[in-house]
Amino acid sequence: MSSKQEQRSEETKKNILHAASRLFSKKGYDHVTMREIAKEAGCSHTTIYIYFKDKEALLHKLSMPVLQMLKEKLENISKDVTITSEEKLMEISREFIYFCLLNRSMYSIFITTRSSRVDVEEPDSEINRIRLELFNIIRLGIQECLSIDDNEQVLAFSRIFFFTIQGIIATYAYPHEPLEVLMARLTPTFHQAVEILLLGFKEKLKQRGCNK
Repeated sequence: MSSKQEQRSEETKKNILHAASRLFSKKGYDHVTMREIAKEAGCSHTTIYIYFKDKEALLHKLSMPVLQMLKEKLENISKDVTITSEEKLMEISREFIYFCLLNRSMYSIFITTRSSRVDVEEPDSEINRIRLELFNIIRLGIQECLSIDDNEQVLAFSRIFFFTIQGIIATYAYPHEPLEVLMARLTPTFHQAVEILLLGFKEKLKQRGCNK
């Protein structure tokens, strides 16, 4: 393939990805067809299959790089020995919220589209594998804060924690202020939410101990 052909091929591929991103964001993953993506990208409905075999391949290509970067950031925070377990969890939560609000038009595509349960041992795709790894960073952070070995209880607490984070993200998904300003204004509230959840989890564990 000549350099000009390679360049045209790369441009077509980028156009398809940009078109998929726009349409997924606007209409939702399940309501977009490959034919619509091809039309948006300015190529034929047969050409698109040269580059991507189906929508899941597009989802994979769009999601994996950004999820991998998020995972690396959360792992770095979790390995920081200069801060407490609670501070790690707060910073992990803040970074996750920041990522989702930064990608507000696509975060549901990256995080929840075609997602699997968090308690499966073998995820059905690479995207769900990395999503599970992200969830497990949060789960291990909670486990470290509470110093418990009960995996079922840690899983339940982690789900509650994740639901809370998702609620925060949904509340501020369409703010009328710059993201950096929003994060500066609300970070103390995010931290307080983590503190309250941990206090609630600890009280629940105390009650369980009393009932044994």
